[in-house]
Amino acid sequence: MTSANTILDIARKTIETERDAIGHLAQLLNGDFADAVNCIIASKGRVVISGIGKSAIIASKIVATLNSTGTPAIFMHAGDAIHGDLGTIQDNDIVICISKSGSTPEIKLLVPLIKRGKNKLIGMTGNPDSFLGKQADFVLNTFVEKEACPNGLAPTTSTTAQLVIGDALAIVLLELRGFSSTDFAKYHPGGTLGKKLYLRVADIVKNNMLPKVQSDTEVKKVIVEISEKMLGVTAVLDGEKVVGIVTDGDIRRMLNKYDNIKALTARDIMTADPKTVTTDTLAIKALELMQKKGISQLLAMENDSYVGVIHLHNLINEGII
Repeated sequence: MTSANTILDIARKTIETERDAIGHLAQLLNGDFADAVNCIIASKGRVVISGIGKSAIIASKIVATLNSTGTPAIFMHAGDAIHGDLGTIQDNDIVICISKSGSTPEIKLLVPLIKRGKNKLIGMTGNPDSFLGKQADFVLNTFVEKEACPNGLAPTTSTTAQLVIGDALAIVLLELRGFSSTDFAKYHPGGTLGKKLYLRVADIVKNNMLPKVQSDTEVKKVIVEISEKMLGVTAVLDGEKVVGIVTDGDIRRMLNKYDNIKALTARDIMTADPKTVTTDTLAIKALELMQKKGISQLLAMENDSYVGVIHLHNLINEGII
């Protein structure tokens, strides 16, 4: 059995090799990167990204990142492109070809076909002097000194560099387009991320019961209301106006303070001026308010009217936490 120290040493060396390579990429950025960004911004078409082997996998990831951050993009496998998929490229599209060497047979076949179509070509390569580098309108330099693979064969550091430059491209485009969290939400409606961006207090409280008592309600009935509505809390109203809140904690404090509770009303034990939140507030913002105030529920208000309770458990059940 291999020792833990040996295993960890190899892992750390791999990480450090890739870390150093990524750090060097910043120095390789030049005017071509800026020109490529401006070209994409000005384009009325999509970004078509192509590659072969491991570079094709990186291309697919960059496509996904661009699409999710406001830049329409599509993947085209370099091998398939020369066997019928070249029609993927439309007149206004910009093409990015990814290749470490920049001189693979597929790239040498594909690049002239792209150039013939008058589309702007961005080459992402570790060798600017390669066939791709010389034919491209703009070159994104992803040179790495060595692969993390000890044999220098398995694409590791080089594909990491491609991924990082792709992320840099996507984030620059995002910022220049003024792509906001609201825009981001449109592309991420599902899962926990979608809920954090979309789910609002109104979406939660509509499924909860509506605990409420009047300020002169006797304590026994207050306890029954809290128990029946199963939220550990009830709002206290004067007519239709919220004047307080009674929680499980308030009930426990009351029992510790008073021997005889028969004469007590909701007003006697409530917490005045309860923390509230409007129904159009994002659920994640409601969570932040709960955490800041050290509480587990908020009264939900709509047009100054009490409409429900949002509880910490609701947010846990929705996967917000």
